[in-house]
Amino acid sequence: MHKLLPASLALALVAPWSAHAQSTPSSTELKALRDEIAALRGAYEARLQSLEARLKAAEAQTASAAATPAATPPAAVAPASLPAPAGGGANAFNPAISLILSGGYTRTSQDPENYTITGFQLPVGGEIGPGGRGFSLAESELGLSASIDPWLRGVANIALAPENEVSVEEAYIQTTSLGGGLTLKAGRFFSGIGYLNPQHAHTWDFADNPLAYQAMLGTQYGDDGVQLNWLAPTDQFIELGVELGRGRGFPGGDNSRNGIGMAALTAHTGGDIGDSHSWRAGLSVLNARADGLGLVGTAADGGLLESAFSGSTRVWVADGVWKWSPNGNATRTSFKLQGEYLQSRRSGDLTPDGGDAAAYRSTQSGWYLQGVYQFLPGWRIGLRTEQLDARTPDYGANNGLYALTGYSPRKNSLMLDFNPSEFSRVRLQLAQDRSREGATDNQLMLQYQMSLGAHGAHSF
Repeated sequence: MHKLLPASLALALVAPWSAHAQSTPSSTELKALRDEIAALRGAYEARLQSLEARLKAAEAQTASAAATPAATPPAAVAPASLPAPAGGGANAFNPAISLILSGGYTRTSQDPENYTITGFQLPVGGEIGPGGRGFSLAESELGLSASIDPWLRGVANIALAPENEVSVEEAYIQTTSLGGGLTLKAGRFFSGIGYLNPQHAHTWDFADNPLAYQAMLGTQYGDDGVQLNWLAPTDQFIELGVELGRGRGFPGGDNSRNGIGMAALTAHTGGDIGDSHSWRAGLSVLNARADGLGLVGTAADGGLLESAFSGSTRVWVADGVWKWSPNGNATRTSFKLQGEYLQSRRSGDLTPDGGDAAAYRSTQSGWYLQGVYQFLPGWRIGLRTEQLDARTPDYGANNGLYALTGYSPRKNSLMLDFNPSEFSRVRLQLAQDRSREGATDNQLMLQYQMSLGAHGAHSF
């Protein structure tokens, strides 16, 4: 018994240490745990990188609907109002919101209320001319853009007029993954004809659109319809487009019909020349129908005469743009040369107010050429010259009611603007406008434009 007691005590003391030794992981077990953790970390990082790559690919595919793919020359940048929102997570489908604030001061030597372009029939109530005198709030633009799903994006641009009126400039859906270089747009949008027409007013290099746009497109042509564009898979930028629409805007007329009121075809090409030069050129044609479209022109006695037009109008547009910046860096100095030629052919019946309908035929044209030079960061100066050819329209039996002078309206403009940042601009513009025969309108415009919120990059 006396021998068992010491042995029992020894066993009681050793047992806890033995159990503790058995519960402590060996070096082999520790290495196995570390290897397992490393494997889990590697798999997690690989999965995370895969998700990030998929997200970037989806963003690039979505943005391609509003801008040129990275492999395309700078000239291939497609017109877009707002880009698809970038970023992932819950915010990917929240609308990007922007607001463009504009205003300024206008001084003219001729009354803008009596503004007309001699020899041209203009839309009644159209936004033609320099606008009102004195201080004024110009049109503001509220823009929204967002991805709808992996296949579509939506854009809306709401115009807030200084007269406290609200109108929809653009509201459309656009595909993002049709493939084959195809993009389909449906809704209300600015037509892709020409160079300036698809661009919003705050992106113009001058305070107003050229006379040719005012006389033949009512300043800017927009419609309700569909647009299909195809971007060729080539190093040379080649884009072709077709549009079908209601024909709601001048030179068309917003009439109730089941058929198509407007059709347009567009073709543009461009590319780079070395590191410092890029260019784009195009040819477009728009055909629009009207029934009872209200027009106003110059009467034989020099006054204004309203008429109603029913028939078709075809407008051809040839455009070209060349840009220069040293080694492609336009932050300090750059130069942009831009020009367009428009020709309008109208055929139908014209009914003067209080008179009888008579056959009406006209072929009229106009052009502008402008250059804008950035001589210091944020500072630009520009010059634009333009002219219209009214020719001699044939009013048929009503020739004696309208002015038939063969006058060629023209205008020269000089602008200087300062851009403290890409979101703000202050512009001074001087112009000598000879749109009205026998009257020279000396114009001074002081303008500001401010961009709030998420606004996309401008087109080429």
